[in-house]
Amino acid sequence: MNRFYKPGIVKFALNIWPPFWGAGIRIRHISEDFRHVEICLKLRWWNKNANRTQYGGSIFSLTDPVYALMLMGILGKEYYVWDKQAEVNFLKPGQTDLTAVFTISDQYVDEIRRSTASGEKFFPEFIVHVMDAKEEVVAQVKRVLYVRKKPQYRGDESETAQDRNETLVNE
Repeated sequence: MNRFYKPGIVKFALNIWPPFWGAGIRIRHISEDFRHVEICLKLRWWNKNANRTQYGGSIFSLTDPVYALMLMGILGKEYYVWDKQAEVNFLKPGQTDLTAVFTISDQYVDEIRRSTASGEKFFPEFIVHVMDAKEEVVAQVKRVLYVRKKPQYRGDESETAQDRNETLVNE
């Protein structure tokens, strides 16, 4: 594991990262094992939409890198982890501060490791609910990730041209 990729450092970096900071997004907690993250989105005058509620782009941004960063912390340097696809379903206006809780179970981590052990690509899906102050769901966001074990950690000697290209592009 990268010595700088620790929950406290990731939390600090995300909290000062301009896209999060400017949108009013704040990481409240990252567990030591990267399996649990809590984030809030403050309702501020600069992140309101024309209807004076939470801007949808900020709600979507709240969920953007989180699952990928969690899996990077869990799986370590042996894996490529990328966001692949996302969709948001806005259910009601966000009229208060919003929160989202992200969790990855040990069973799902085991499934990801099993599915990628020989270098296969795996596309884990996650759903996170964005909640308002009354703990009502404001939006549901589905995230699909790309996970693949890096060629040098697969335990086989076969490396395809596609693997070499992914290594060059993703590192």
